[in-house]
Amino acid sequence: MPDIPDRPAVFLLWAAEGQPYLAKTTLLRRRLRRLLSRTDRLSRVLRLGGVVERLEYWTVGSQLEAMLVHLELAKQHFPDEWQKITRLKAPAFVHLVTENEFPRLRITTRLGKGIFAGPFPSRAAAERCENEVLDLFQVRRCEENLVPTPQHPGCIYGEMNKCLRPCQAAVTPDEYRHEADRVVQFLKTRGISLLEPAEAARDRASAEMQFEEAERMHARVARIQEVTSSMGDLARPLDQLVGVAVVRSAADTAIELVFLAGGQWQEPRRLLLADSVDAGQSLDRRLREMIAQVPLTGKPNLEHLAVLMRWYGSSWRDGEWVGFDAPEKVPYRRIVNSVARVAGPRL
Repeated sequence: MPDIPDRPAVFLLWAAEGQPYLAKTTLLRRRLRRLLSRTDRLSRVLRLGGVVERLEYWTVGSQLEAMLVHLELAKQHFPDEWQKITRLKAPAFVHLVTENEFPRLRITTRLGKGIFAGPFPSRAAAERCENEVLDLFQVRRCEENLVPTPQHPGCIYGEMNKCLRPCQAAVTPDEYRHEADRVVQFLKTRGISLLEPAEAARDRASAEMQFEEAERMHARVARIQEVTSSMGDLARPLDQLVGVAVVRSAADTAIELVFLAGGQWQEPRRLLLADSVDAGQSLDRRLREMIAQVPLTGKPNLEHLAVLMRWYGSSWRDGEWVGFDAPEKVPYRRIVNSVARVAGPRL
């Protein structure tokens, strides 16, 4: 026991038969002493003294690393129960169902075909974003499989001019698809596709002293900004969800950079601080060399996105998240600053 470090770790305890006991802890040695105690006094604490035959452990430097290691071990050793063990909750997404002739938005916690924007911390947050996006466009809100006909009764949104009324054959499939494409561009640009034309129209109306029109466009600009703000810092199409978590390492003289690309965590990259103490420029160069070797693409992984949401939205989050506007637009200076803050006096 004295040889076991008293630091954060994920561990497995193996008995002679049956499945192992998997857990994560902030102080490994203390946790093991409690678990392996042979005391006979009554306690609610699980005691495995005299049962355990083998111990495996992985020291970690951050809560994020602990969650990822715990997830992989749970899936490996408990293929039928890992969801219950990890207690990860699938995040919510705004899904544009593009395979339908008349695309529509919906909320889901599953991944598949179409455009998925997210993740959102809750279904309520995703529904709020969906409703606000729908207010900016004229795509349908109904869920039925449409058979357009002029005799269709329609709905209130069509009467309010908030829908193009494809159910009543008021537009062609191509005309409706164009409106759906505008929604896709809005999601991909996080509102810039609507914001820039609205700002230009506002400024033009103001210059021409059309003050009522300028006021109307100013209100639209404010509304678009409200909608994009409601999406939060993370929500975007999953193929554009790229960033890096800067966290402490299990090694005292290092920082771990955990990249997320396309909704999937990559293998952590270790940055040794001893090689970067001379100058910030040297650190910048080393980061550029490191990131050039990281594949900033990936297939969305629902469990990895659940880990991101739990870590990012928690009060105990350790480290910093640096998001990218695009895989080719890496904010090196922001990453350097994050490394300096997380490393603290060690850098």
